[in-house]
Amino acid sequence: MYPKGLDLALFILRLFFGGLMLTVHGWPKLLKLLGPDPITFADPLGLGPAVSLGLAVFAECLCASLIILGWFTRWAAFPLLITMVVAVFIVNFGSPLPDLELGLLYLAAFLTLMLTGPGRYSLDARFRSID
Repeated sequence: MYPKGLDLALFILRLFFGGLMLTVHGWPKLLKLLGPDPITFADPLGLGPAVSLGLAVFAECLCASLIILGWFTRWAAFPLLITMVVAVFIVNFGSPLPDLELGLLYLAAFLTLMLTGPGRYSLDARFRSID
């Protein structure tokens, strides 16, 4: 058995981290991707700035929205987890810990959701069989 408040805690975790990722990080990147200006973006994996930005938008907009809804949560958490690993350990590698803090917090939250699932207050629980 698990603690009584676990489902509520997972709901709050999903709303806050998914919501902040979408609104603070994903939405501005989506506007940049769709904007008229030439794309300038970090290219940490050598895929090209446009592809790197597109992958970040996919994770930070679409996957963050799925996290908020609690729909395909474990699958949606994976691209966000990869995005945070790249941000912390490739893009900002060697930076002081305070500069890595936000990325590490997001990484921990999305790893937690990937391991636990969304909880009972989610579309996964409503429409699919989750454990």
